[in-house]
Amino acid sequence: MAPTSLPVYLVRGEDASLMSQGLSALLSELAADDPLGIEHLPAEADLAVALEALSTPSLLGDRRVVVVRDVGRFDAAAVEPLLAYLAEPSEGSVLVLVTGGGQTNRRLSDAVRKRGHVLDTGVPQKAKEKTQWIAEQVAAGPVRLAPGATRKLTAHLGEDMGRLETLLAGLAAAYGEGATVTDDELEPFLGAAGGVAPWDLTDAMDRGDTSGAVVALHRMLDGGQRHPMAVLSTLSRHVLALVRLDGAGVRSDAEAAALIGTSPFPARKALAHSRKLGSDSISRAVRLVAQADLDLRGASEWPSVLVLEVLVARLSRMG
Repeated sequence: MAPTSLPVYLVRGEDASLMSQGLSALLSELAADDPLGIEHLPAEADLAVALEALSTPSLLGDRRVVVVRDVGRFDAAAVEPLLAYLAEPSEGSVLVLVTGGGQTNRRLSDAVRKRGHVLDTGVPQKAKEKTQWIAEQVAAGPVRLAPGATRKLTAHLGEDMGRLETLLAGLAAAYGEGATVTDDELEPFLGAAGGVAPWDLTDAMDRGDTSGAVVALHRMLDGGQRHPMAVLSTLSRHVLALVRLDGAGVRSDAEAAALIGTSPFPARKALAHSRKLGSDSISRAVRLVAQADLDLRGASEWPSVLVLEVLVARLSRMG
């Protein structure tokens, strides 16, 4: 939990549900004794309204909390008065900024780090850090999960961690606060599988796991609600990396990463797969992706899902 005696906070993240949960928890801490002291500004309000509210003492308590959403809509000129305010913030007032569409002004983010706190509600992408994050969320929740249930929950939710809080609350309502839930008891509450990261699909293809790759494809399309062309773009980038590495004389992970523009770990996987496939198979992969692109654009009467299923299956069989 963020410290609660600072003049400004910035709540940011990619998942709207997790951001909402993080904001609610922060506001509960900031105004635990005075929930009426929170003022949510309208979506169209400008920063002048926020500054006026911050300069007005709370009528009902010792602290006034002003919430401004979608701060990415403010350009450099618009945030200048706010930067001046943060240099000498009003005593007894707290500003809570929430990211949204657009890029948050960097000077504003830097000012918040200097004078207040940035609350990042994102889920770590690295497997070990993500596992730790989930363990922390479950430990702070209303029920305990048996090891098998934790693994099943993690795999099922995938990228859709915004559902975690609601799911834990449902388990508590069914089994009681503090109950330890097994994987069998968890099963009826899981619902539809959440989306997965793109590398879950490409890793399954590379190891020749056709069924696992098709499952990952559907989770990207359904749970992750990715457009078919977005999935094809992922596959195109994956194959293009193999093309660039093929015959390039790359001898290390660092050289591979520099060539394909990624970090060493995925570059190591791409380099190994490029060597495994060889030039002929990589050329065939390029032709398969190109044909799928044409098919998705109307060259085939097949449904887009079927086009991608066939492409993924063929690329997996090459693996």
